[in-house]
Amino acid sequence: MAKFELKLPRMGESVAEATLTTWLKEVGDTIEMDEPIFEIATDKVDSEVPSEVEGILLEKLFDVDDIIKVGQTVAVIETEGTEVQGTEEIEVPEEALTVIEDNIKTAKEVSNKPILDFSSSERFYSPLVKNIAKQEGISTAVLDTIHGTGKEGRVTKSDILNFIANTKSIPDTTTEMKGVKSAPVSKNQNKQTTGENTSVSIGNAVSNHSGVNDEVIEMSRMGKLIAKHMTDSLATSAHVQSFIEVDVTNIVKWRAKTKDAFEKTEGEKLTFTPIFMEAIAKALKKYPMMNISVNGDKVIKKKNINIGMAAALPDGNLIVPVIKNADQLNLVGMAKVVNDLARRSRENKLKPDEIQDGTYTVTNVGTFGSVFGTPIINQPQVGILALGAIRKIPAVIETSEGDFIGIRSKMYISHSYDHRVVNGALGSMFAKAVADYLEAWDINREV
Repeated sequence: MAKFELKLPRMGESVAEATLTTWLKEVGDTIEMDEPIFEIATDKVDSEVPSEVEGILLEKLFDVDDIIKVGQTVAVIETEGTEVQGTEEIEVPEEALTVIEDNIKTAKEVSNKPILDFSSSERFYSPLVKNIAKQEGISTAVLDTIHGTGKEGRVTKSDILNFIANTKSIPDTTTEMKGVKSAPVSKNQNKQTTGENTSVSIGNAVSNHSGVNDEVIEMSRMGKLIAKHMTDSLATSAHVQSFIEVDVTNIVKWRAKTKDAFEKTEGEKLTFTPIFMEAIAKALKKYPMMNISVNGDKVIKKKNINIGMAAALPDGNLIVPVIKNADQLNLVGMAKVVNDLARRSRENKLKPDEIQDGTYTVTNVGTFGSVFGTPIINQPQVGILALGAIRKIPAVIETSEGDFIGIRSKMYISHSYDHRVVNGALGSMFAKAVADYLEAWDINREV
């Protein structure tokens, strides 16, 4: 028999880790090829991870709510065969053997050290959380006071690391200060204890900012991941915005007279989104230095134009499915892809590869009535365009016979770009190229 290591697959250029949310199989279960083994969640998508082989689930290396790095082995599957994947006989140099023996000796010494007793706690803690607690010297009593955000209130890796970070960031206010021990804390206690000379958990003291009558709502797993992704982007990129007003009167009139025939012929609704995506794809082709990413001090110029399309989920979060090779699609093809991705986003049926490899992102804030916005760049990209609401407004119209006032359909587009690598000229010219294409729309155009 052989062993196959099922690793966490790559799920996007900016995705380095995922949270294990559900095991779909138990140790000893028979596994079929492409059968889902477990479910994971990132800041972009929830997804099932299928098996690459047939066999029997031999070992599960992570627990629910654990954070897994891309490329880490999550499960071991026993398969037919005689070779064990990833192993081979090698000749070990004598110097290396000495190092190995020293490491074994050190490991034995560490294993003989006293360990924390978790048997006194009624709470469940994953092996990962226990190991972190042991390394940081966190007692079971203190561990019991940490508010858990995992399933059934379990303490996750993020919970305990945040607790440690908060504790270390506040000098001389730990629960055991300069030899003064804290008062005992009851198990699963999540509220501050009142009374004189009573110490409280640092984690609770830091996190408890609510009033007596306030409702405390935990952020969802995806919400927390999105929040981190957004703050990381602001800390990484020098965000600059350019705004431009666009006259889309011809587009509004053209769509009004075309949409019914389009739906009858193509079986798809014709929204404004594919029209905007077509314009953005053409602008990216004209200005390829907007279709780049940053990796350290290197700029990576992308060959393909893959436009991310921010879509709202029923729970209020956003997901960004990607229109691959957008510059190669005609309007009919663009409409079909846009509608399909939007529909499956709402149904939470996107596949991991459908939310990765984006090179530029678009968000339609006009859907919610916003005139314009200042969106945050989706790392490691360098630009994101916000589409504002289309409004009928009075405007000055220039003609050969003079100027006059008329009612026009107009909108704002807001371009956020990374000023580390995109200067104001390029950022503004790109936005202007999108506007020019939209304003030059031929009202007699055939689909």
